[in-house]
Amino acid sequence: MTKILRTSADHPDFKFLVKMLDVDLAIKDGDEHSFYAQFNKINAIKYVILLYENEVVLGCGAIKEFDTHTMEIKRMYVIPPYRNMGYATEILCSLEKWASEMTFSKCILETGKRQQEAIELYLKNGYTIIPNYGQYAGVENSICFEKSI
Repeated sequence: MTKILRTSADHPDFKFLVKMLDVDLAIKDGDEHSFYAQFNKINAIKYVILLYENEVVLGCGAIKEFDTHTMEIKRMYVIPPYRNMGYATEILCSLEKWASEMTFSKCILETGKRQQEAIELYLKNGYTIIPNYGQYAGVENSICFEKSI
């Protein structure tokens, strides 16, 4: 049975998963990793979802206020052996629900064009591609999405 925990970036399980995520992204992003890493610091993140199965942490995701109506989805990760089992969708839906409860009306996010699994996840869950926003504007390898919630 899965369990969703709402917490903050201070949680040790979140820090553990983020380290794994960063190793994975360093491989996929190659030389561009340091550019993206500067936007993925967790110290400003207040809202974190952790997903557990039988008390074992399997994945995480976070939301960060982008503007008064919009939350930005950050740090989505599921441990590789547990991918393609619906956990990422469960985390994503939990983040959207939490944002909605706080009266935000939209979620946005950025992922890399090399992150094909992530792109498929967001498209499958109703996200649409938008022009790259903020620090990602003009970045060739970035693809940005949004969804009204």
